[in-house]
Amino acid sequence: MVAIFAREITDDLTSLVKQINKKVAENKDQKMASFVVLLTDDPDAAEPKLKHLAIKHKIKNVPLTIFDGITGPPKYKIAEGAGVTVLMWRKHTVKVNHALAKLNKKSIKKIVSDSKKILDESPDSKESKKSD
Repeated sequence: MVAIFAREITDDLTSLVKQINKKVAENKDQKMASFVVLLTDDPDAAEPKLKHLAIKHKIKNVPLTIFDGITGPPKYKIAEGAGVTVLMWRKHTVKVNHALAKLNKKSIKKIVSDSKKILDESPDSKESKKSD
């Protein structure tokens, strides 16, 4: 699971969501999933923006949701100063936690790369272990 909590919709957030959407599609066989939560004090204004993002960028594999309040759901303990928090877990264990003031190309690349930490080993690597 890749959970993305953001306090605003930016071009960099859109880029990240598009790339994670693609990763989820590529890894459906491993049941990779993701969701985005926009943390806002104005959910009514945010909803059409999220719908526009989903339609314009063909986001089909990542649900885009809204949380009423910029602090976020208490159980996730979203960092106050983070504009974007990305959590990745597998089998109830958090494997990746990024709390970033702001996304940029370098941090997006790192997050997308870190998604491999929640996937099973590739079939090729399993085969090579069997033959060892």
